[in-house]
Amino acid sequence: MTGIDHPCSFHHLPVFTLPEPGDDRPLPAADSTAWRLDCGWEGQEFAPLWQHFLATVDPAEVRALVIGPWWPGHYTSLAPVVELITSDAARFPALRALFLADVVGEECEVSWLRMCDITPVLRAFPRLEELVVRGGGGGADEKALELHPVRHEALKALRFESGGLPGHVVRAVGACELPALERLELWLGSQWYSGDATVADLDPLLSGGGFPRLRHLGIQNSEIQDEIAAAVASAPVVAQLDFLALSMGTLSDTGGLALLAGQPLTHLDGLDLHHHYLGDEVMERFRQLSERYDVHVDLSEADDWDPDDEDEPRYVAVSE
Repeated sequence: MTGIDHPCSFHHLPVFTLPEPGDDRPLPAADSTAWRLDCGWEGQEFAPLWQHFLATVDPAEVRALVIGPWWPGHYTSLAPVVELITSDAARFPALRALFLADVVGEECEVSWLRMCDITPVLRAFPRLEELVVRGGGGGADEKALELHPVRHEALKALRFESGGLPGHVVRAVGACELPALERLELWLGSQWYSGDATVADLDPLLSGGGFPRLRHLGIQNSEIQDEIAAAVASAPVVAQLDFLALSMGTLSDTGGLALLAGQPLTHLDGLDLHHHYLGDEVMERFRQLSERYDVHVDLSEADDWDPDDEDEPRYVAVSE
């Protein structure tokens, strides 16, 4: 899981893992931290952990919640966790941020996570402002992520971190009505892990009509990053953005030149292209863009790749 870590902060709050029962350490105020629940204790099931949380921390004051590994042994579906959280939604009137599946490679590879339909979360928490979901599609034995189009008035930030984000999830995002959305990040991943989204699936996002307040857009970690860059080069949504990320994928000179030849990017505060396969000449043109127009361009993690070698593959940053 290159590039995936446990967050130290979430929704501008420090992350604090709920101690196991019997640990008498003083707890922070309920509204001062992002509470992380982790079934890493030996034999701990999520349901009793959830009840321990409700009995220990005043849920009415909780502002942010992070769900870590939810299984004590063999990997299990996220569905029962979502069911528990949503069934108690009325007890969390202050909840504004939720991170589902804060799991790193040592605990479970991102594409092995057994996901579920996360639409009930958006329906149960109409005041939610930030949602992060880690995991997507998997192998034949893994339950894939699902989302259905919804209207949500409050959501400002939505991020899917995936080694393979199914195309139907991307299409569902594009079909959602999210009038307050300001930040959107999609890690599309690899086709080997159900990352089968196409540029056509992204059309509603790139048109600029669906999310009028969007200012930060990331379409990242993709095997078709060149095609995405070419589409972004003429996408209406770019004019409303402050920040654009096409990083973590297989971007080569083909996509880089298309981006440079397209609509102006000079209004951006930042352009994130890190983990790429651009050549020196194209990188220099992006540096000139940065210096001339004060656009911060991240060109870190350049991969030494020979475009004339048809047998040399390019890789996304996060897959398995």
